[in-house]
Amino acid sequence: MPIHDWSRVFDGAFHDFHTAWNIELRNALNGGILPDGYYALAEQVVQPTVPDVLTLRSQNGGKPQQEEPIPGATAVAVAAPRVTLSARLEADMLFTRRQKEIVIRHGSNDQIVAMIEILSAGNKSSQKEIDAFVRKATDALGQGYHLLMADLHPRTKRDPDGIHSLIWSELGGSPMLAPADKPLTLAAYDAGPPTMEYVEPVTVGDPLIDMPLFLAPGWYVSVPLEATYQSAYRGVPRRFREVLDAGG
Repeated sequence: MPIHDWSRVFDGAFHDFHTAWNIELRNALNGGILPDGYYALAEQVVQPTVPDVLTLRSQNGGKPQQEEPIPGATAVAVAAPRVTLSARLEADMLFTRRQKEIVIRHGSNDQIVAMIEILSAGNKSSQKEIDAFVRKATDALGQGYHLLMADLHPRTKRDPDGIHSLIWSELGGSPMLAPADKPLTLAAYDAGPPTMEYVEPVTVGDPLIDMPLFLAPGWYVSVPLEATYQSAYRGVPRRFREVLDAGG
C-alpha cells in the first residue's frame, strides 16, 4: 500500500489514523519483534513528554552492556540497516550535548530504551511547534534513548530540508540533505555513542520500508512500518479512504 497524501483530508482524520498506527506498532513489537525482557507501550506519559510508542526493558532482565549481544536483535556490524542515507556524530559532540539534557522518567521504573514518534501536521504548524519537536527528539537522544521517527507530512518553510536535518544539526552534525523529489522522511537514530542517523527519504505513493529501532548502541530490531500502516489504514472511515485512495 503506498503512502497517502494526508493533506487531502482534515487533520482529525490523520490523528485518528495516527492513534491506530501507534497501537499496531505496539502490537507488532510485543507480538514477537522485541526480544525477551523488552516491551512496548503506546502513548505513555514520560515526563516531560508523551512519546507515541515507548520501548522499555524490564529491570528483571538486567541491563546489557554495549559489547554484549542481544538475543533476537541484529548487530549493525553484521547487517547494517538498509536505508538510503546515514551519518555518524562524533562521540565528543554527544558527550558535550548530554551535559545539558533533562531527565526523562516513566512510572514503571523500568529502563527506557527507545521511542517511536509519528509526526502530525501540527508538529510543523508553527516555529514554536517545530522547535518543540526538535527539542523533544534531541533531549531523548541526549539521555541515550534511541528514536525512530516517521514524518509523512510535506516539508515547510520551517523545515525545508526535512525535520531530521534540524534534529541532526541541533545535535552538532552537518545538515543531511534529502532529494527534492522525496519530501517525506523515515529516520532512525542510534543514540550511541557514537550517535548514528539512518534516513530513508520517501514520497506519496512509495511503500514504507522496514526501519531499525535500536535497543542498544549497534543493536536493533526491524519495525514493519508497511504492515502496521496497512492494518491501521483498514480502520480509516470510508469517506476519507475514498479521498485518499483517489489521490494516490
